[in-house]
Amino acid sequence: MSYELLKSLHIIGFVCWFAGLFYIVRLFIYHVEAISNKSSSELTEQFKIMERRLWYGITWPSLVVTIVFGFSLAFTTGFIEDSWLHVKILLVMGLVIYHLYCGKLLKALKENRVLLSSGKLRILNEVATLFLVSIVFLAIYKSSLEMLYAVAGLIVFTFVLMAAIKAYKKIRLRS
Repeated sequence: MSYELLKSLHIIGFVCWFAGLFYIVRLFIYHVEAISNKSSSELTEQFKIMERRLWYGITWPSLVVTIVFGFSLAFTTGFIEDSWLHVKILLVMGLVIYHLYCGKLLKALKENRVLLSSGKLRILNEVATLFLVSIVFLAIYKSSLEMLYAVAGLIVFTFVLMAAIKAYKKIRLRS
């Protein structure tokens, strides 16, 4: 396969994977709130259907596509020798762990068990954002000095994100 095709398939895979991760946790938030508010069983059953279809129809296949074409790309281009790619692989491994944790939450909600409050799920939802920002900046800025700036930027971004979450919570509680 050509470099352009491998790269295109890898990008499509990770865009879909992140879309699935972002959306699944949002569904968890609404599902937990429906359980907490003792909403109708039809509503919670609908969330279970939506979560299952998203998880097995989009999120898992996208993870596989991302990893398969990412490694194909790394070996085809020779990037596998580059230290920035080793860091990226560690970040992707962290993202896979996050993915598996989301699977644990999905299984619990399927059994009507709530492991995290909707507030904690809102914070968890931002973890994927941190992985996305880290991985993209790392893939673009490959040198050590640029990586140092990227890490500093990520730390600042994390603090801004957490402040925004707290501010949103205060606004939401006032309404």
